[in-house]
Amino acid sequence: MAEGLIYGINGPVVTIKGMVSFAMSDMVYIGKEDLVGEVISVGAEKTVIQVFEDTAGLAVGDLVKSIGRPMSVTLGPGLIGNIFDGIERPLRRIEGASGAFIPRGCNIDALDKEKLWDVEIKAEVGERLRSGSVYAVCRESIVINHRVMVPNGIEGTVSEIVKNGKYRCDDVVLKLKTDGGEAGLTLSQIWNIRAPRPVKKRLPMNVPLITGQRVIDSFFPVAKGGAAILPGGFGTGKTMTQHQLAKWCDADVIVYVGCGERGNEMTQVLEEFSNLVDPKTGSPMTERTIFIANTSNMPVAAREASIYTGVTLAEYYRDMGYDVAMMADSTSRWAEALREISGRLEEMPAEEGFPAYLPSRLSEFYERAGRFEVLCGESGSVTIIGAVSPQGSDFSEPVTQNTKRFTRCFWALDKNLAYSRHYPAINWISSYSEYFNELDGWYSKNVSADFAGYRKKMMFFLHEEERLMEIVRLVGEDVLPDDQKLLIETAKLIRVGFLQQNSFHEEDTFVSLAKQELMMKAIIYLNKKARNLISASIPISKVIETGIFSDLARMKYEIPNSRLDMFNDYFYKIDGEIEKLIA
Repeated sequence: MAEGLIYGINGPVVTIKGMVSFAMSDMVYIGKEDLVGEVISVGAEKTVIQVFEDTAGLAVGDLVKSIGRPMSVTLGPGLIGNIFDGIERPLRRIEGASGAFIPRGCNIDALDKEKLWDVEIKAEVGERLRSGSVYAVCRESIVINHRVMVPNGIEGTVSEIVKNGKYRCDDVVLKLKTDGGEAGLTLSQIWNIRAPRPVKKRLPMNVPLITGQRVIDSFFPVAKGGAAILPGGFGTGKTMTQHQLAKWCDADVIVYVGCGERGNEMTQVLEEFSNLVDPKTGSPMTERTIFIANTSNMPVAAREASIYTGVTLAEYYRDMGYDVAMMADSTSRWAEALREISGRLEEMPAEEGFPAYLPSRLSEFYERAGRFEVLCGESGSVTIIGAVSPQGSDFSEPVTQNTKRFTRCFWALDKNLAYSRHYPAINWISSYSEYFNELDGWYSKNVSADFAGYRKKMMFFLHEEERLMEIVRLVGEDVLPDDQKLLIETAKLIRVGFLQQNSFHEEDTFVSLAKQELMMKAIIYLNKKARNLISASIPISKVIETGIFSDLARMKYEIPNSRLDMFNDYFYKIDGEIEKLIA
């Protein structure tokens, strides 16, 4: 085991002088309390380590020893429904052992080594297994069937198996005869958080992640396996929007990473998810969710590691053939952790003090999203949705700008919309999605051939309204002709009746794609009928006086997802009011 003595301490950065036999990215224990750290620089003159715990009390001359592997996490049954800190320490078990605060040097196993799992062996003696092959399954939660896979780099013939029954995570359930001898496989494995897990091949991202949020599903969709950025200033609803996506998106597994978040926000997440019933299964949401809580009062180095811990857990369930959605809230605080550690290392700062390698770190993280054919033969995906907190809602700052380079979906949160109580406060002018071409075929096949056309028409109304409002602000709306007044009225209906969504309303918190399409169809149908009236020299004010625009603004509340036939009443009402005006 490699060892060295502390020469210098600078906050979370510890230096060892001289040549030592540590390897880059080695996981180490530091001092008498065995604080957890990671080697981040190796040289002939000194070795630098970042410490994931408070370094108060460490002294020059304290022992540092390597555990012989990179900074890693333990993967196995028991992750679902659990809550970890940034380096995968189980917070519930720490609370049971030490109280509400994490003590220094608290190295509790991530998985409960005493819990028995009901295991069914899927391999036979004499069968040839390769990396990623599924050799056992166990029921991890009500909704997740945990598939135990051969660790990477191991291949051989099954020489011995156990009977189906109850086993612990560390019990050997299968033995492989390999070229190097015999390997015993358990229900768990270790993986380096900095290294992406291997896959067979990348698949096209032509299936949307359905969220039930109209502004996303209809206007700015993200594909399964895609990456989206959610930037916004303080109070614009980043966390609330991510809560909605985590609750309602059609992913099989949710990994929620609170990176530098306030403790009360993470408490709110845990309480909400514990009480929320999964609409797909009827079971609690925690039955398919993993929480990583690295709150703002926790050590800054662990905040930097928490993002990699989360995406590694997401990749593990992807390799079982599941669709995983990872919520990272927020990557700005992760970047601030990089900046602080970089400053301690006396590295040359780049823009706004961030390290010059910020873009490469962001690209490494977001590139781990994707839809793949995995080693077990199934297809799985990891969708990453990263929140960004630009100071003063300045989207030109480095984290936002560099993240835009590596993501194809941009949901810009607008403080003016948020302060006017328009949620989700996603600005339809500034936002964009580059997944339209890949997803239009899916929408045409599974929703309607007209879906893409409705979306383009609605976006046309909103962009034209933006242009016309510049004229209105100068000279007033009265000077506009009736056809332009109709366009503004239609855009207002789209904003209030379609884009604005109430997360606390039973029928509006989640909206099916079929209902979204019919809502767009009804708005466009009203616009078409009203244009016919204007062509017949009937003023637009007469149409507004009928109250039909106000009625359509309420259809999101009045029509349940299960009663889409009620839209016929709205179409009949539109026809009836138009016929009255013509008469």
